[in-house]
Amino acid sequence: MSERRRPAAERLGEAEEIVRVVDETLRELGVALPSLRVDRISCVMADPQPLIELGRCNLATARRLVEVLEGCRP
Repeated sequence: MSERRRPAAERLGEAEEIVRVVDETLRELGVALPSLRVDRISCVMADPQPLIELGRCNLATARRLVEVLEGCRP
């Protein structure tokens, strides 16, 4: 792997790990985002800045997410 690509691969790995942690955490709180993933298109540029797709969800999931987030307010 070239030095130029190494940071990109590391960023992608970090993004995939973040997605895993977000998914696990939300599921523990009763929220499952079915389309949660790394946006691969954001990873193919010369200087990739991976984006996390929170994706699409139904109304019940969106309501549950709001409940969880409201419970986190200080």
